[in-house]
Amino acid sequence: MHVNDMVADAERTGAPSFSFEYFPAKTAQGVQNLYDRMERMYDFGPKFIDITWGAGGRIAELTCDMVLQAQTFFGLETCMHLTCTDMGEEKVNDALHRAYKAGCTNILALRGDPPREHEKWEATDGGFQYARDLVAHIRNKYGNHFAIGVAGYPEGCDDNKDEESLLDHLKEKVDMGGSFIVTQMFYDADNFIRWVGKVRERGITVPIIPGIMPIATYASFIRRANHMNCKIPEKWMAALEPIKNDDSAVREVGKVLVAELCRQIMSAGIVHLHFYTMNLAQATRMVLEELDWLPSSQRPRQQPLPWKQSLGFGRREEDVRPIFWRNRNKSYISRTQEWDEFPNGRWGDSRSPAFGELDAYGIGLTGSNESNRKKWGEPKSISDIGSLFVRYLEKDLDSLPWSEAPLAGEAVSIKDDLINLNRRGLITINSQPAVSGVKSTHPIYGWGPSNGFVYQKAYLELFVHPKLYGEVLRRIEAHDETLSYYAVNQAGAFKTNAPSEGPNAVTWGVFPGKEIVQPTIVESVSFLAWKDEAYRLGNDWARCHDANSPSRTLIERIMNEWYLINIVNNDFHDTKTVFELFDGLEVTDIDTVTSVPAPYTNVPNGIH
Repeated sequence: MHVNDMVADAERTGAPSFSFEYFPAKTAQGVQNLYDRMERMYDFGPKFIDITWGAGGRIAELTCDMVLQAQTFFGLETCMHLTCTDMGEEKVNDALHRAYKAGCTNILALRGDPPREHEKWEATDGGFQYARDLVAHIRNKYGNHFAIGVAGYPEGCDDNKDEESLLDHLKEKVDMGGSFIVTQMFYDADNFIRWVGKVRERGITVPIIPGIMPIATYASFIRRANHMNCKIPEKWMAALEPIKNDDSAVREVGKVLVAELCRQIMSAGIVHLHFYTMNLAQATRMVLEELDWLPSSQRPRQQPLPWKQSLGFGRREEDVRPIFWRNRNKSYISRTQEWDEFPNGRWGDSRSPAFGELDAYGIGLTGSNESNRKKWGEPKSISDIGSLFVRYLEKDLDSLPWSEAPLAGEAVSIKDDLINLNRRGLITINSQPAVSGVKSTHPIYGWGPSNGFVYQKAYLELFVHPKLYGEVLRRIEAHDETLSYYAVNQAGAFKTNAPSEGPNAVTWGVFPGKEIVQPTIVESVSFLAWKDEAYRLGNDWARCHDANSPSRTLIERIMNEWYLINIVNNDFHDTKTVFELFDGLEVTDIDTVTSVPAPYTNVPNGIH
């Protein structure tokens, strides 16, 4: 979606509209930490993010990689910065092609700062002299695929303080194809509002998006304001100077000052704010809280589908996925990225000739052996395994080998049932409660347009001990067609009572003027692909422990002997039956410590 269309939506709806800027981190660990933070800040509800450009070399590569990651795996609409600095036409074209193939539809075209070794800015041989030239090139080469942002300077820029000249340049950039304007940071609201008036007097009508820098510490506030030649109102200095050595107090006062700035410029007609996060969450979150803009039960973050949608190349129309990967979104996207088309439409075939092989896409347990042992301990009995899953259900853990994210809110209504199963040695890895026609705006279950109703069938997926396996299937089949199941072990012994190989919808939505939407399904081909991944994750977890240790022996035994079963209750009014199936069933010797092959030696495995 184009940024200017997002601004138009905000004008029409009056809903909070904001975006975040990030820059590439310098180290591999820093990049991973930033990805984790971007994913968490997704829940703040930004309309888009932008990622700054590092001219040349590794940082430029990293900008392109971050755009791909954000679009494809996080489902974040992304605007990629692109500068003229050290960029010949060939390099510019390569960056644009990579943005295009990542599904990106927004570019912020900038001249850029001169390299550190040069005092003045000079164009690269075969490159672009001005941002307007870069804008024209993008527009000529890609037509209307990209919305093109350009920079605005309410307080001048480093090498030009002449406001009239800068406004002339801004008009040229827009005339060449600029779609929206993002401003340099500022704290003087009155001057910004005056400047907006001057922009409009020039006949520039595209959206203006003000750049807002939250206040994290006094030192960083002063440093960045000085670096950008930003005027600081006297009132702000009077409020912040006395508490400059107390970072917590600075953030508390700063959030009020910045929120007041936001309200003042919004009262002048601005509808979208762009926050320079400096790759940090706290100060930005505090401003959003002060504005009452964070999603809440009264104003939930609307999502088009019940799972996080990928905005990668060719995936925007994807609207059907198997439920098995609901807790491993990145894995599903990776294993299907080579598909020529994606499941789409109420009756579309949700399957593919081939899911990507596990090794080809690096699908497996993340984290080092040492970090995973620290996180999940060293279980020595089935009871220990069950207790670990109970800790996850009680939100004492934020991940498990089969769940890369914290427990979803919808699990609250079935949490006690799930805990009960795990305490009896029935290890649950995926579930959802039945939902019968709640509004699509429901803060927990809602998705899709705001005027619809959503439904879902109760679903349960778990590892079952081989001694309980036969009895579980007997109980399921006693329910005739009300309950359907797929069951398999690591060796591939597969059983089902499903009437056909076709998909069984487990979530759907009804919306005025649309066909019924069925975005989450269960079917055999994708379940067998998921089976390989599920057992692979368990075996990866086992190998986090020393060879022949009780923990490794226990987990490997579960993977080698236990069955993976999923159950759907096709009566979408009924949540309890999938749990009542297991009444009276419990793994025997649940507290018995696993014995290991003799003799046991402490043989290290992998990197610790």
